[in-house]
Amino acid sequence: MSPIFKRRLKRFKNNKRAFISLIIFTFLFIVSLFAELIANDKPIIVNYNDKYYFPILFTYSDKEFGGFFDTEADYKDEFTFSEITKNGWAVWPLIQYSYDTIEYNLQSPPPLPPSFDNPLGIDAQGRDVFARLIYGFRLSVIFGILLTITTSIIGIIAGALQGYYGGKVDIAGQRFMEIWSGIPMLYLLIMINSILRPGFWWLLFIMTLFGWMKLVGVVRAEFLKARNLEYIQAAKAMGVKDKVIIFRHILPNALVASITFLPFILSGSITSLTSLDFLGFGMPAGSPSLGELLSSGKANIHAPWLGISAFVLLSLLLSLLVFIGEGLRDAFDPNKV
Repeated sequence: MSPIFKRRLKRFKNNKRAFISLIIFTFLFIVSLFAELIANDKPIIVNYNDKYYFPILFTYSDKEFGGFFDTEADYKDEFTFSEITKNGWAVWPLIQYSYDTIEYNLQSPPPLPPSFDNPLGIDAQGRDVFARLIYGFRLSVIFGILLTITTSIIGIIAGALQGYYGGKVDIAGQRFMEIWSGIPMLYLLIMINSILRPGFWWLLFIMTLFGWMKLVGVVRAEFLKARNLEYIQAAKAMGVKDKVIIFRHILPNALVASITFLPFILSGSITSLTSLDFLGFGMPAGSPSLGELLSSGKANIHAPWLGISAFVLLSLLLSLLVFIGEGLRDAFDPNKV
């Protein structure tokens, strides 16, 4: 670890708001990765007739637990539940609902307000809001991270090539970006949505096509500045290959500026997915989506807990990312020693 990086790390840790935000975000994300162990309509482990079963990992038929059908066992069914209780035991998650579990035995039509069994209430389709928030948080963050990685890689490469070679390469790249950025992504998604069923990878692919330009300007400026420096000219005179100069000598300096933008790009990616889900052009219907929950809250104003729950979680998530980004920006500020 270089002395410069140690100083930057120390400056980031001294920014209490950013450092605490990073800890909270990391904790929430790690917890969400184990969503199946926290919120699920299947037991974590079942002991039935001295045999162990792991329903969250494997699929078991109804006959395995004294039933009569070859279909997957419904562990919340009264008969199956009583059979397991009589002949063994089961360890259930903290929340006995998954993101797509529909509660049919309700006292009144959904949506329903928060209760002991459903801390954040039930949405209009009879699904537990807390479970959908946990799964929706994980989906949004994973999608945002993947989109940030793909767009950053493409943007850094494009900016590096434009800045290093300049001239016609730079002009052609800039003109292409001007034309490409003028294509309305929302209209394209609407057309694709009418032809194909939207999905996680389709959305990631399409949004990568239009989101890679965010870092091009930053990286391009760094390369335009560095390519005429003496040590770069000396490397060229010594016959060092262009790819070595780009990736070993200039790119590390350009990445310093790029890193400070990553949390803001991540927050923008999450917001984009939420907006598309809210409009109905994002993830397939029924997916654990913060945007879909916001849309449900808008359609059910008499059930404010739906919109408020998604709004609070989304606000917390974006605020943490912004605080982390501000901390990185101050830590990597070249004017600070």
